[in-house]
Amino acid sequence: MFARAHLMVFIDGCFWHGCPRCGHIPNTNRKYWAAKIGRNIRRDARARRALNRLGYSVMRIRECELRDHPMRCVRRMKLRLARSKLK
Repeated sequence: MFARAHLMVFIDGCFWHGCPRCGHIPNTNRKYWAAKIGRNIRRDARARRALNRLGYSVMRIRECELRDHPMRCVRRMKLRLARSKLK
C-alpha cells in the first residue's frame, strides 16, 4: 500500500486468483475448486471497486509476472506512482 499515492498493490497467486495464463483447476474435486477460484475472482473485483470508491487506485501483479519479469513489475509500479504524483 502506498497511502500517499492512493495506490494499493496486490500480488496475486496464479492458482488462487484464477490466472488466465497459468492458473488451472485441479483434476480432483473440480467442481469445488472451480467454485472457490470463481469466488476469489469475484471477491477481488468487489475489493477493487470498494477501494476505487475510497479514492485508491488498484494495481494487481500476478505471481507469474513477478516471477518471469520482476523488473517489468517494478517499472509498472514506478510509473503508477509517478502518475499519482502528477494529480
